[in-house]
Amino acid sequence: MGKNHDDDRDYLPLFETKSSKNCTQFRLFVGTMLVGICSIFVYRLWYMPLPTKEEGVVLIIRIIRLWAWIGVFLSELWFTLYWFVKIVVRWNPVYRHTFKDRLTLKYGEKDLPGVDIFVCTADPKAEPPLMVVNTVLSVMAYNYPPEKLSVYLSDDGASDLTFYALLEASKFSKEWLPFCNKFRVEPRSPEAYFTKAPQPLDDDHRYHWASIKRLYEDMKIRIESATKAGQISEAIRKENKGFLEWDFVSSRRDHQTIIQILIDGRNPKAVDIDEHPLPTLVYLAREKRPKYHHNFKAGAMNSLIRVSAQISDAPIILNVDCDMYSNYSESVRDAMCFFLDEKKGDEIAFVQFPQAFENLTENDIYSSSLRVIMETMHDDPKVELRGYDTNGGPCYIGTGCFHRRESLSGKTYNEASKVLLDWKRKNEDDEGISAEALEETSKVLASCTYEENTRWGKEMGVMYGCLVEDILTGLMIQCRGWRSVYYNPKRKAFLGAAPTTLQQALVQHKRWGEGNLQIFFSRYCPLKHGYKKIPLGLRLSYLVSLLWSLNCLASLYYVIMPSLCLLKGISLFPQVSNIWAVPFLYVFFGNRAYSLGELLMCGGTCREWLNYQRVWLFKRTTSYFFSFLDFVLRLLGFTDAPFIITAKVVDDDVSERYERELIEFGTTSPMFTILTTLSLLYAWGFIWGLKRLVFTEQSLVLNPFTLQTVLCGLLVFINLPIYQAIFIRKDKGTLPNSVIYQSIMLTLVTCSIVHY
Repeated sequence: MGKNHDDDRDYLPLFETKSSKNCTQFRLFVGTMLVGICSIFVYRLWYMPLPTKEEGVVLIIRIIRLWAWIGVFLSELWFTLYWFVKIVVRWNPVYRHTFKDRLTLKYGEKDLPGVDIFVCTADPKAEPPLMVVNTVLSVMAYNYPPEKLSVYLSDDGASDLTFYALLEASKFSKEWLPFCNKFRVEPRSPEAYFTKAPQPLDDDHRYHWASIKRLYEDMKIRIESATKAGQISEAIRKENKGFLEWDFVSSRRDHQTIIQILIDGRNPKAVDIDEHPLPTLVYLAREKRPKYHHNFKAGAMNSLIRVSAQISDAPIILNVDCDMYSNYSESVRDAMCFFLDEKKGDEIAFVQFPQAFENLTENDIYSSSLRVIMETMHDDPKVELRGYDTNGGPCYIGTGCFHRRESLSGKTYNEASKVLLDWKRKNEDDEGISAEALEETSKVLASCTYEENTRWGKEMGVMYGCLVEDILTGLMIQCRGWRSVYYNPKRKAFLGAAPTTLQQALVQHKRWGEGNLQIFFSRYCPLKHGYKKIPLGLRLSYLVSLLWSLNCLASLYYVIMPSLCLLKGISLFPQVSNIWAVPFLYVFFGNRAYSLGELLMCGGTCREWLNYQRVWLFKRTTSYFFSFLDFVLRLLGFTDAPFIITAKVVDDDVSERYERELIEFGTTSPMFTILTTLSLLYAWGFIWGLKRLVFTEQSLVLNPFTLQTVLCGLLVFINLPIYQAIFIRKDKGTLPNSVIYQSIMLTLVTCSIVHY
């Protein structure tokens, strides 16, 4: 057990927190940017084109210019407010370091708390069973006492194919876990390991490697054959009584609760080939009925919390998505360094690891890595989640997160227990209860009616009624007095699959944007709900993501109006020779240069930065616009946004274009229509701007349209892939003709109205 908490001389922290050493340059840059922004506001107010006594067309043009000017000024004001919020997050980031060797010295293996691991899946077609079981096997193989691990798979698709795959994984784990422990395998997802790791040179290792690979390939063939056939053979069904449950399943939306304990960790016979204990492994398909709303992933998580409390009741819970396999076997011990620290561990509710992806292209074509938000910059981490950590703790991002069970049960920090080491497994108290009896008694906990007239989804468990239930849940936990921790080890703790098409990436951000907007306009808005509960810095930090969708209004105005004004001959920016042009040039290009340097320090490339700028523009003009529109329609009662599962299965031709870093369009979508229309509008405005620069006696530095034309030219450059998809590309991933024709018509109509 640990030493006396009151004796500081004997206290050895299990983790340390360090502030960034080199913030001076960043803060100087912020100061100069602030001067530039204030100068822009002075220019906008001082040179506002107020109407004069002219009449007719001249007066109309001046009025149009005035309103265009005011709109641009309001957009710049919004960008400044949002920039200020991001500066609050980045002002003083911290980074963490754990001491796992001290953890081993302080607490023996027997004293470590148990961990219940939740893996969630919902659709065997979008999330293949083989991928799911690779995630399950990776978390079963953690370098942690196996008798203290319990793995739960929640299958909201109620698929016998997924159950069969898990059954196969339970058998394979008896070989896989000893192999991982003996040879210290990393990563411990079989598919990832055999794909990435070279064949070992040592004879003994090579022999075992070949043997276990053969076993895995055999299992893989069986699972993929069943998945391809879409059904389980009668011979296999007769081998396990669990398949009888599917005789009563009407559909994936209408079925009883199915709970199967495939490996019972309490049973002394549940051992691997080396006679070492195996983790508990449980399959759960909660009850679903058409008359009851099942609350998507949040409902599945809450069912898992209750069922796991009945079966294993570990004080720590890890939840991972089915496509985010464990890439680092020491992650559990890293998390325990935070929870078990004698002085600071009691207040920590959850430890959030970053999302990382293994299928990113060299230059991250869809900007899926969120590198600047989550990555480490050596010893100077100016990234957003580390900034959250300074202000009170990062938000919960839905996967790769270790939770204290008490914090998920609705308890405040003051009500919670101060000791984790008194953990005692449920099965030690109930040794006489059979696995079958536990299954039966647990079924009611996952029924449709269990949560009626309870606090589940409101004050307990994962919150309901929001598309980003993870963000809201983390906020509610922090408002109950808990802290959270962001930890990014050198070896990525979890690896998943990023979107491989532009449509998937934009739809994903649309859902996130709408969910964040729901929180902002709800009673849970951190500015209001977090008042006197969480620090002001943390309340402002949440606004970085909560205001994503509202950015669409200012962004759309700022990219559309300069192009339209060029068509009409209206200038919105000063001449290049004017001293007032300096703040505009500095704020725009200085900010872009800093973001480039920041990305390069995070390990990115110049082309990746360009892709980031492109996708940033695409998201603001489509994903966030549609999320804002859907939010308004939901308020008016016209629509109800469904939960969309991102498909993890990729066609070969789509995969080939993704690896070549060709943007995948290939389908008709309102988002693509908007992107194409805007790109044509930028091009048309740029052409007219060049015309006004070339066919005039004024030089470029004296021409009032120079900066406006440069802005349109930059927008054209960013949208080059769209022009390629319109005029050059002939593959299946190009823009459909219907989208191109619609966009051309919309552009012509818009330009005609402006000219008129």
